[in-house]
Amino acid sequence: MTEHSNITNRPSLFRMFAVMFYDSMILLSVLMFALFIAVVVNNSEAISQGNLFFIAYLAAVSWLFYAWFWTHGGQTIGMRAWKVYLLSDEKTSVSWRQATIRFIAAVLSWIPLGLGFWWQYFRGSRNSWRDKVSATYLHYNKDSS
Repeated sequence: MTEHSNITNRPSLFRMFAVMFYDSMILLSVLMFALFIAVVVNNSEAISQGNLFFIAYLAAVSWLFYAWFWTHGGQTIGMRAWKVYLLSDEKTSVSWRQATIRFIAAVLSWIPLGLGFWWQYFRGSRNSWRDKVSATYLHYNKDSS
């Protein structure tokens, strides 16, 4: 996969955490709405703890949240606020396949204490595990409005 030579336009650690915070607040709201829908569909009864279908439903909602934004403009709401873009290695829009791979890799990269995320700060290329496996990268554009 392509190693990006211009690492000066990569988002800073602070900017990355700000994007994650913004997006997590929005995703939490989306998941609360999804929970409301699930309770209504379940005849207003509580969802049993450990229900695998419900866990898969929430994971699918989370995937759809990120994948839709990434494939439609390359930015989530948090990314837009902090002027961060997701691009494919070919500097084009991200495909649904790339978005899916990136989402799965992002979830898995947090399992070993976030090593997949922190990897980018120990390597000269500044590519995280999710960047490498999905052939995508994050770009900071300070000039965007």
